Amino acid sequence: MVESGAVVVLITYPLDGDVNEFVTALVTERWAACVSVLPAIESVFRWQGRIEWARERQILVKTQASRVERLVRRVRELHPYDTPEVVALPIMGGSEPYLAWIRDEVAE
Repeated sequence: MVESGAVVVLITYPLDGDVNEFVTALVTERWAACVSVLPAIESVFRWQGRIEWARERQILVKTQASRVERLVRRVRELHPYDTPEVVALPIMGGSEPYLAWIRDEVAE
């Protein structure tokens, strides 16, 4: 399979935060073609030397690899965490019409 140039970006967001405003901004500003907001999850992580638990939402952002660096900057501006999770995973293939739609929606 040939790499498509599309990526899925994983972002966690606090359960009590305004996730609708956050994800709407990402789509409106064309950082994302589509954002999926999953139901509540429990995250366990080490933060500043302590084990922490947090109730969050997992957000899946579909965009292009060429947009990730600037997307990360925008997420850091909008996100309430000091160090938000922003991890990009390549999409190695899939439905070409869908991948073309992602490219078109986030075209600069």
